[in-house]
Amino acid sequence: MRAKVIGAGLAGSEAALQLAKHKIYVDLYEMRPSKQTGAHKTGNFAEFVCSNSLGSYDITNASGLLKHEMEILGSELLPLIFESQVPAGGALAIDRELFSKKVTNLIESNPYINVIREEVTALDCDSPSIIASGPLTSDTFAQAIKNFLGQDYLYFFDAIAPIIEKDSINFEKAFYLNRYNKGDADYINCPMTKEEYEKFYNILINAPKIELKSFEKGAKFFESCLPIEVLASRGEDTLRFGPLKPVGLIDERTGKENYAVVQLRQDNKSASLYNLVGFQTNLKWGSQKELIQSIPGLENANIVRYGVMHRNTFINSPKCLKPSLQSRKNQNIFFAGQLTGTEGYTESIASGLLAGINMAKYLNGEKLLELPQETMLGALTHYITFEEHNSFQPINSNWGILSPIELDKKIKKNKKLKNELLAKRALEILNNMLK
Repeated sequence: MRAKVIGAGLAGSEAALQLAKHKIYVDLYEMRPSKQTGAHKTGNFAEFVCSNSLGSYDITNASGLLKHEMEILGSELLPLIFESQVPAGGALAIDRELFSKKVTNLIESNPYINVIREEVTALDCDSPSIIASGPLTSDTFAQAIKNFLGQDYLYFFDAIAPIIEKDSINFEKAFYLNRYNKGDADYINCPMTKEEYEKFYNILINAPKIELKSFEKGAKFFESCLPIEVLASRGEDTLRFGPLKPVGLIDERTGKENYAVVQLRQDNKSASLYNLVGFQTNLKWGSQKELIQSIPGLENANIVRYGVMHRNTFINSPKCLKPSLQSRKNQNIFFAGQLTGTEGYTESIASGLLAGINMAKYLNGEKLLELPQETMLGALTHYITFEEHNSFQPINSNWGILSPIELDKKIKKNKKLKNELLAKRALEILNNMLK
């Protein structure tokens, strides 16, 4: 048996490894590095583009529960994520270059996977295929998918945060601390007084932005990854209650809570690079430099990657896909990753995991796996494939999409306990399903 996987991003890499695990031969297509996307930097597989964080691993966090479900389902990428982990407080963050190399090596050494480094320009509906070409699918293949589905694409903008060298940070002003002093002090914090924040804010709201192309105008931003300048446009204090909130970050040198705090998160294993948390941006590069160097502690910051913004494309999944991620139009075709409207690194891997499992079942003549809405992955796939959506937009894993649970009033008010019960129910159901 043989299948195609188109795209070697997070979803495609996971899907290919799942098929190989079931002893199904895979032709894995990847157009990089001969044809780049404008956001990727290498030709390696499963490259992280925007951030290096996958969010929490705690089951009281929606993304954390999803990771635990992926472990039960046998994700091939999660072990490599843990091997590439860097300190990030309560978040699961990685050395993105190390992780991508590990995935590439694992796939290229797998005897069941044949890597084909070329752009796919047409969709062969007679060949079992998982389309995981991502939100930056090439124009030619995007048109082929559009012709197959008979549906218009939807799209939104995604932005990438800048990265700086740690050695260029002034630690006479910056300090290490995790919010609420939890765990090791993994984050670097740059505190601001009211006057410093007002100066920063004025630079930000007046800074020139990179002009959008005509075909991009009118596209929507994804609410969970808004450019910092868009957040700032909502009011002077919006950032102070968002990515620059000072709560739980008291500098021991002063014992006082600052007016605002910029956080930096470790970006590689050697801790030589840090990214600015929440600083996705579309400002012109000169303006980015002025803005970053206005932050106390970053006066001489050496910026190794500036923030950029790019258009992300996704299909109208409610009209096109079943909860198994199989196409409604042709049983041979499955979709996975951000192309389906599952937003986030963890969610992309999870959808590739489910698509890979189901393609293997399909080729073996078995019943496809449709997870119940009491599980996070089941709720996510049911949400993106719900036919009654009037205005479909990408979504992360979140507690609101799970089937409700009967709780007394006291527990309902205890958010952590409620989430623990929802998570326990999900993992119990999933474990029982797979027995």
